[in-house]
Amino acid sequence: MTALPPDPNAVIVTPGQMYQEVQHLSRLVSRMDGKLDGILADNREMKGDLTDHEARLRALELGETERQRRDEARLAALETRRWPLPTIGAVTGVAGVATAVVALFVR
Repeated sequence: MTALPPDPNAVIVTPGQMYQEVQHLSRLVSRMDGKLDGILADNREMKGDLTDHEARLRALELGETERQRRDEARLAALETRRWPLPTIGAVTGVAGVATAVVALFVR
């Protein structure tokens, strides 16, 4: 077999250069892996926050928070105490009309 003459445009890559390139790529992949781990950790944290926010929103929509329960109880108590006011107003009006009629006939 005859050896080919060297090509002046040929690129020769030595095993040492290949080893250095593989080592460089290994370091880059390791850095990317570390960054991905950080992104995944942040994603898990955001997912937990989102779950918490969703639970709180559902509680607000359903009226299940402590403050909403307390406000509902206060409102019910106020409505219970308020019912005699229209009745008292009607009785006062009737008493006023009766007084006016009596005063009219007494003269």
